[in-house]
Amino acid sequence: MSEVSKKQKKELNIIRRMIELYCHGHKHSEKGLCKDCLVLLEYANQRILSCPISISKTYCSSCKIHCYKTEMRDRIRTVMKYSGPRMMVHNPILTLEHAIVTIKTKCSKK
Repeated sequence: MSEVSKKQKKELNIIRRMIELYCHGHKHSEKGLCKDCLVLLEYANQRILSCPISISKTYCSSCKIHCYKTEMRDRIRTVMKYSGPRMMVHNPILTLEHAIVTIKTKCSKK
């Protein structure tokens, strides 16, 4: 397997933090992640690391290829809907960086 890029590391970090925030916020587990959240994290990591266009895309939400299975896509959306607003409190710098990249990407597509 090829070396993990800086962009992929950042994306892996963001998704891990969002899933941790969701899992702990819903009190699934007192320590670490519950089994379901761990499965989701491993699945998301595998998708990110095996992405064929990771060099040219920003985040999965802006990708034209939908490689997540429907069930997992629904689960990750639920996590993001919960964790997204809370990330500003828990990880403000990471959240602002993510927002800036997302806005730049949307503006450049117009």
